[in-house]
Amino acid sequence: MSVTTLRYADTGAFSPLLTAYLARHEALTPFYHRFPALEEFQAQIEEKKAHYTPEVRQRLVAALREQYSVLPEVHTQVKANLDLLEKDTTFTITTGHQLNLLTGPLYFVYKIVTAIKLSRQLKEQYPQYDFVPLYWMATEDHDFAEINHLHLFGKKYEWNSTEQGGPVGRLKLDGLREELLDHLPADVPAAFREAYQESQTLAEAMRRLTHSMFGEYGLVSLDADSPALKQVLVPVLEREILEQASNKAVQAANGQLEASGFKPQVYSRPLNLFFLTDTGKRERLEYDAAADCVQITVRNTNRCHSQEELLDLARQHPEQFSPNVVLRPLYQELLLPNLCYIGGGAEVAYWFQLKQVFADNHVPYPILLLRNSAQYVGKALAGKLRKLGLTATDIFRPLPDLKKQVGALLGQEEVSLAAQQQALAAVFKEVSDVAQRLDPTLVRTVAAEQQKAAGSLAGLEKRLSKAAEAKHETAYSQLAALKDKLMPEGQLQERIDNVLSILINNPQFIEQLLDAFEPLALEFTVLEEE
Repeated sequence: MSVTTLRYADTGAFSPLLTAYLARHEALTPFYHRFPALEEFQAQIEEKKAHYTPEVRQRLVAALREQYSVLPEVHTQVKANLDLLEKDTTFTITTGHQLNLLTGPLYFVYKIVTAIKLSRQLKEQYPQYDFVPLYWMATEDHDFAEINHLHLFGKKYEWNSTEQGGPVGRLKLDGLREELLDHLPADVPAAFREAYQESQTLAEAMRRLTHSMFGEYGLVSLDADSPALKQVLVPVLEREILEQASNKAVQAANGQLEASGFKPQVYSRPLNLFFLTDTGKRERLEYDAAADCVQITVRNTNRCHSQEELLDLARQHPEQFSPNVVLRPLYQELLLPNLCYIGGGAEVAYWFQLKQVFADNHVPYPILLLRNSAQYVGKALAGKLRKLGLTATDIFRPLPDLKKQVGALLGQEEVSLAAQQQALAAVFKEVSDVAQRLDPTLVRTVAAEQQKAAGSLAGLEKRLSKAAEAKHETAYSQLAALKDKLMPEGQLQERIDNVLSILINNPQFIEQLLDAFEPLALEFTVLEEE
């Protein structure tokens, strides 16, 4: 396996805000706490240790042990990490993601591998502490359309559940086997099917699957949709109901980001909470200023709750409240002994809107790390690239530029009539000068004739270029197919393809990723089979 790296900016696939962060642009300094560098973790450890209480740690470990009790067998590395989490010298390195079917796009796997690798590196640097890679399962998310499908070998597989609109982690798996699992290729590893066939809910299935894939590396998966865990959220709920403080903090951050030339990633609401109804729905809490109350829809009926009613409900049943994208990160950091959050580009961007939310609630703001991104080039595709005189990193360039490069290698004559256009312009300039002297009314006629002649010449240039390309049509077709394979739908491979597209033919893929990824190098990775 050949491994090369390049700057994220050189892929052309990442936002200006993200590339500015990686370059440590001074304008972004107010929006994060500590930059992701190895030496910064000592101060982060000390700060987190000072704020994280033994009571919350005990609550977390008890919930995790209960959640893992449903598995028939827990890997020894996971057991060891659950034991370590009881100690005040153990911290988490966390990534989070939706419950995409069969892991969804490749970047899900890249997130988790980044967390595992960074945990190892931190243990080497700080041997007196322990670091547990943790996957925060987005079980309370309700956007079913984002998770109900996967792309494998150019085909889309999809599940249409009748249960929608509630926390996806609670979804029963009715119809999944018939609609999706039974139609997968025969060589899909059994663990991918069994995770769903042996589970009652989507959350349980995802835990089984991540355990089968990453249990040997000690990954711990957490479902925070739990009455016991939601108890730590009570002070946040009270503050949100009384003051709507998070929205004020985010709006201030948005103004500062925009003043610095960057666009905010997510929209904040007056109340950044959902309500989990007894019918399994996740409904927004809408503040009604005119009535001075909060509207909640239950069983298709709106009811307005007073501030006192809502506070009482939050204190007695916090499990009925669900934080949205603005408050979910705060819930995570309240609950975990976490040092670093690993996210994709869009996630890192919205965390920049949240620093004051953390400050208002006296919760340490974690180090923000962009997950590793990668391009995987299998042996067959690597061979085709080499035949065209291209490297694996060339594929990020625009197709017209790649055509020129391949054409030069094949000896294609580059057709350009630029010199002839200049000569034509010079001739018509002389004619226009004559017209100006003899009859100025003819200048426009000359200009029109010049435009026609220039257009004809441009048309000839295109036809001649096509004639030159026709000699190498097969090579260009191969190039276009390669570009589409490695950049499906014009996007990074990791945003479309499922891990099975690689894992089926390369069972060592996860180990190769662990060897190749350097989380704190902040570079894009290209893996090429030799």
